[in-house]
Amino acid sequence: MGIVAGLDSSSEYTRIVICDTDTGAVIRQGHAPHPVPEGSDGGDGGDGAAPSTGRRTEIDPQSWLLSIGDAAAGGLLEGVQAIGVSAQQHGLVALDETGAPVRPALVGNDKRAQTAAADLVDALGGREAWAQAVGVVPQAAQPVTKLRWLARQEPETARRVAEVLQPHDWLVWQLLGRPARRTTDRGDASGTGYWSAATESWRPDLAELALGRPVRLPEVTGPAEAAGQTPEGLLISAGTGETMAAAFGLGVGIGDAVVSLGASGSVFSVHHQALVEPTGMITSLADATGMHLPVVYTLNAVRALRGAADLLGTDLEGLSALALKSTPGSYGLVLLPYLEGERTPDLPHTAGTLAGLRRESMKPEHLARAAFEGMLCGLADALDVLRGRGVAVNRIFLLGPAAELPAVQAIAPSLLGAQVVVPQPADYTALGAARQAAWALGVAQGTLSPQQPPLWPAPAGQVFEPGEELAVGQAVRQQYVTVREQTHPGAFG
Repeated sequence: MGIVAGLDSSSEYTRIVICDTDTGAVIRQGHAPHPVPEGSDGGDGGDGAAPSTGRRTEIDPQSWLLSIGDAAAGGLLEGVQAIGVSAQQHGLVALDETGAPVRPALVGNDKRAQTAAADLVDALGGREAWAQAVGVVPQAAQPVTKLRWLARQEPETARRVAEVLQPHDWLVWQLLGRPARRTTDRGDASGTGYWSAATESWRPDLAELALGRPVRLPEVTGPAEAAGQTPEGLLISAGTGETMAAAFGLGVGIGDAVVSLGASGSVFSVHHQALVEPTGMITSLADATGMHLPVVYTLNAVRALRGAADLLGTDLEGLSALALKSTPGSYGLVLLPYLEGERTPDLPHTAGTLAGLRRESMKPEHLARAAFEGMLCGLADALDVLRGRGVAVNRIFLLGPAAELPAVQAIAPSLLGAQVVVPQPADYTALGAARQAAWALGVAQGTLSPQQPPLWPAPAGQVFEPGEELAVGQAVRQQYVTVREQTHPGAFG
């Protein structure tokens, strides 16, 4: 039996789980908060998504190390043989020639680069050109866009940039004692905007397009490879981004999809190849196992529920209880939940729509149910984008605190058209990092194959089947699609 650690450095916390290498059983765990990043309001409304305003979000990366030290206090890592590191995605740690940060790290929540994103899209010839090049169309969050913002807004600082890392890359490098070799993994690299999941290679020309001059990029390690050993002899695995680690911790495989309910939403699935979608609705990421992870984002998920709850003077639990007093179809009420514009379909400047108002439908319970149905139909649209490209979806993992709401659990299976699993709450990102550490350790010891990760048990959870309600759900979806097409004709091409 061996013992490994999985470390998740998210935007708010460091979480560490200590696991048995053979069974994945959690032996002990620790956590510690991060300091509030400069310019942040300190939170996201409690539903896991980034603020949508122009707030600054930057932080001294040393604070991540201090948080790890706090989380690991009291001998938490005693007996550990290997560590896997996961961290928040889309952060940019820009280093000078000596390896020192040229400025605080720019974190994924930073929205200041929205104009830079539009500039980059135009500079390469449009959205399709980016989709073909790297499977990622620049948005404000991505490192490639942050590089363009840095070049435009802080040119003196930008001239000092010699190398760029993401948070997980930087943490691995620090844990290894700052060796000459800097590494990343294919999963985190695939979200940068200058690594292609289709060709599995860097596009340094796109990083140069953004910054205005060449910059060094880290070496991409394989899923089961070790990044190195610490000065104390601990093996450090390749590491990865939060989305990839969570998928690995959940045990997501072919035929599975994950629907994440934050203020905004995301839908992703494991697939055998990179997918290119000309309009950029699919973001073509790589996973932590050597497969691919196509993702479709929506801008509106739980924020639509919160808006309806505020309007009705209740909270999410109260909104759920109200919704269950209504019936499928909400007496004809349809909410298009495009409260912040939308990415799927691509309608950045639109607003939400409430259709079907009649005297008999103007009751709190019908508006409440319309909010849940609208949110889930929007996510079903995202699922259909993947299904339309040949991605099999037989089982759906539903994540986020809102997945525990009874109305979500009652409505989701029929609208999403598949079995829905709500996993038992756990630190799946940290568990995925630990599983990767166990894999790299097993390969190093000769007990595991680089092609076969450790077979840890599937997480416990509640299972909900569409059953006889599937036909009802299809009718509700059709009602939603009719309103969407009337309001935004041709939105999906």
